[in-house]
Parts: sequence; C-alpha cells; structure tokens
Amino acid sequence: MQSREQQLVELVDTAGSAAGTATVEEAHRAPGRLHRAFSVLLVDPDGRLLLQQRAAVKTRFALRWANSCCGHPGPGEPVVAAAARRLDEELGVSTPLQEVGVYLYQAIDPDSGRVEFEYDHVLAGEYDGPVRADPGEVARTDWVRPAELAERLVRFPEFYAPWLGGVLDAWRSAAR
Repeated sequence: MQSREQQLVELVDTAGSAAGTATVEEAHRAPGRLHRAFSVLLVDPDGRLLLQQRAAVKTRFALRWANSCCGHPGPGEPVVAAAARRLDEELGVSTPLQEVGVYLYQAIDPDSGRVEFEYDHVLAGEYDGPVRADPGEVARTDWVRPAELAERLVRFPEFYAPWLGGVLDAWRSAAR
C-alpha cells in the first residue's frame, strides 16, 4: 500500500479550480502549495461537535485537537466521497455529509516545519452512534459544545489545529 505522504492531491488556484497535482509530501513542504482538502464536523442530537486529537505519528500538528475528520480527495475525486471514505477509515463512522462552506488557510507546523496551505471544503453530518477511532490516526475523541469550543480556541490555541477555528466559523455561518 502506498504511504499517505506519497498519495496525490489536487493543486488548486485561490478560486478552487484544479491546477495540477503533487504528492501530499510535496504539497506540505515549505512554502506549501495550495491544494484541495476537506474538514468534517459531526454533530450529535444535542448539538455537540465531535473532536479528535490527532495521533502522535501525524506529520502535521500531531496531538492537536481538530474537527471530527479531515483529509485530501485524490485528483478529480468528489469531495463528499473522499470525506465519507476517510470518516470510515479514521472513526469507523458512516453518515450522510453536506458541504457547508469553503475557506482558504495557511499554517506552518512549528514542530515539523511542514505547511498546511489548503482550499478547505467544510462538510457536516449528524451522528449519534459509536466511534471506533483508528489509533494510527486518532489519539482520542471528545464531544464538545460549540460555544465551549470557541472559548477554548481563544484561551488555548496551542492545543488546537490551526484550521479548526475556520471550520467552526464556516459551520456556524451555514447554520444561520
């Protein structure tokens, strides 16, 4: 099986139009190459959000808390299909997903020097069932209320993935 770092991602321009391909490793090497990504937020019936603490082996922002699941579609792969696949791989979860927004961000991991420069499709789904996290991907999971998460992001940003605030904002904007 090909390592995740050698898989191809779709490079994009700032409008999200395809502009070529690169490996995951190449796209995340400084200064970073803008590429398509997705971030999933799962919401339970009480309105809580499922967060995951990224596994220690992650090459970018290891052990930081992030949204339920994230990843990269392959070149030309539908974003929702890729997100559903990764949701099953990382958390053992299957649920319908809907795109609720897109945002662009760039962040350098201070530990690894790798760069996230992503055109991030934010997807949301409702879920109220068991989570079977893959320990190679996820250290821990937790359900948290959106207002509590927003407060934590301000008070303790170093514990969270740098894209999580933008994911939360996109989800909140769509819910209005």
